[in-house]
Amino acid sequence: MRLDPFYPIWDSAAWMERLLPLGVKLVQLRIKDMPDAALRAEIRRGRDLCAAHGAQLIVNDYWRIAIDEGCDYVHLGQEDLDTADLAAIREAGIKLGISTHDRTELTRALAAEPDYIALGPIYPTILKQMKWREQGLDRLKQWRSLIGDLPLIAIGGFSVERAGGAFEAGADVVSVVTDITRNDDPEGRTRAWLDATEARRRNIF
Repeated sequence: MRLDPFYPIWDSAAWMERLLPLGVKLVQLRIKDMPDAALRAEIRRGRDLCAAHGAQLIVNDYWRIAIDEGCDYVHLGQEDLDTADLAAIREAGIKLGISTHDRTELTRALAAEPDYIALGPIYPTILKQMKWREQGLDRLKQWRSLIGDLPLIAIGGFSVERAGGAFEAGADVVSVVTDITRNDDPEGRTRAWLDATEARRRNIF
């Protein structure tokens, strides 16, 4: 499976409408605490925006809605695995990504036969409180050796300037949240990410 090396995560379709036209080709929609009807509408809007811009949409958590709305990818955390119907996800033809933070979680994730593995936080992150300390690039190298040819996504505390180290350590994709959404110039920062990952994009596609 081929994934674009630049993978922003946004909490609304409004970010997608604003930044997808710049050339973003892979995005996760991660929404928390929204009524079901509004949530479905937002995911549907995100799906349609990605289709219009030739981008891949990954829906965080809401696998049932992803199935209903004909989305292509779902990303699950470890707690989501407790209740997700993996067979239903596969039967719907949806690709699956799973978050990991330690070896136990990695073993569990690999047993689910995912389409990619995410490791984080590589660096300290302000996005949310986490019980795990930063993983670092050495852990990223270890994951690379453990998961074979599966795409490996690095997440947590990334800036454009840190992306190169993650790629050198074995990541196929670098995921970013606040480096764009809390930047004074989200469009400019998105363009910087696209420029920084262009060489890898040319080698993949």
